[in-house]
Amino acid sequence: MIKNINIKIFFIVNIIFIYFFLCLKAYSSDFTKLGSDEAKVKIKIFSSLTCPHCANFHKNIVPKIKKEYIENGLVQLIFVDFPLDHAALNASKLLNCLDSDKQNDFLDKVYEKQNKWTEASNIAGINENLKKLFNELGINISNFDKCLNNEEIENKILNARIDAQKKYSINATPTIIINEEKFDEELSYKNIKKVIDKII
Repeated sequence: MIKNINIKIFFIVNIIFIYFFLCLKAYSSDFTKLGSDEAKVKIKIFSSLTCPHCANFHKNIVPKIKKEYIENGLVQLIFVDFPLDHAALNASKLLNCLDSDKQNDFLDKVYEKQNKWTEASNIAGINENLKKLFNELGINISNFDKCLNNEEIENKILNARIDAQKKYSINATPTIIINEEKFDEELSYKNIKKVIDKII
């Protein structure tokens, strides 16, 4: 009898362990990524989708990293949401609702047209502008409102922001973390390249 109880307890504990492991695995792969998981250099980019400096980094530095390092499997970029306002939070929620194969396209479009979609007198107008971006990319908008009202995704983004603030002492966006070391130099491709080349 005791043996049977022990077997049941062992079985239940294993089920719980597997469940939490799968949850952690799911959360660890939630970020938008560019490049191989096997890359020697992993660069986390903490950014707010309404931040002009983040847009500049994405449009002018990310393509150079992609061409020289990502296409060769040497670097992986990990885009982490760090929203600074309601508009950025909504854009981040939409990004998190998309399939992984659509996320980078949406991210590119959000930064490319940042001046346009953020140009509205209230959050309702901004949401309409974001909906237009969905249309331009051919993304199904049937779940648009559902996504914006998804508290689970919102909490995930905000909790990740709090965790990042504690772990990396982020006080501006974009903040760059290269192989878990905070990049504190002037934010230029030349300076980032120096760090990458030292590692590889």
